[in-house]
Amino acid sequence: METLVCRGLCKDYGNVKALNNVDLTLEEGRIIGLLGPNGSGKTTLIKLASRLLVPTAGEITICGERPSPVTKAMVSYLPDRNYLPDWMRVDELINMYEDFYSDFDTGTANAMLLSLGIDREMPLKKMSKGTKEKVQLIMTMSRHAKLYLLDEPIAGVDPAARDFILRTILSNYDENATVLISTHLIADVESVLDEAIFLKEGEVVLHKSVDEIREETGRSVDEHFREVFRC
Repeated sequence: METLVCRGLCKDYGNVKALNNVDLTLEEGRIIGLLGPNGSGKTTLIKLASRLLVPTAGEITICGERPSPVTKAMVSYLPDRNYLPDWMRVDELINMYEDFYSDFDTGTANAMLLSLGIDREMPLKKMSKGTKEKVQLIMTMSRHAKLYLLDEPIAGVDPAARDFILRTILSNYDENATVLISTHLIADVESVLDEAIFLKEGEVVLHKSVDEIREETGRSVDEHFREVFRC
């Protein structure tokens, strides 16, 4: 089943084309890397799918629906920055997510928090940056969503935290869901990817399975990315 479909999708910011005539089809049950240098349009595409932006032209659909309150209930979005209020405690966050999302799984969230030794009564303001990011990821991945949109989930965290994040993604998404991971740290995520999308100046220059990329180029996805985007 098709989870995310883009047809002729464009997004302009004044005279700047952030996305230009993007055609994409993402199937369920896949973990997909959205890869490109800074300014290539990765965050713009994710925000369009999250209904935080509207297209300039073209169409984007989630499970056959245009972005709307209906699709918001299908999408679990992790922004590329801290967004949760520092004054809140973890247990308050869990209560808030339970109120907002009918698909939020409190048991899953509690199990992940326990495995990390994170105190449910601790306010975010007393946590390190890395711990806050883990809490945000736990909240995101504890939903039973159709589409997970993760914008730079491993940027700025240490290697041990990256391993936890990738394990969390692998072990907590439903086989009928789709995970789209935006990142420039390709070597760190390549092992979990089924497919890769290369974005360059707002256009899709490659969309293939990681196995196809390796077989056709004789290189890893990271090595091929460096070749395609070599300065």
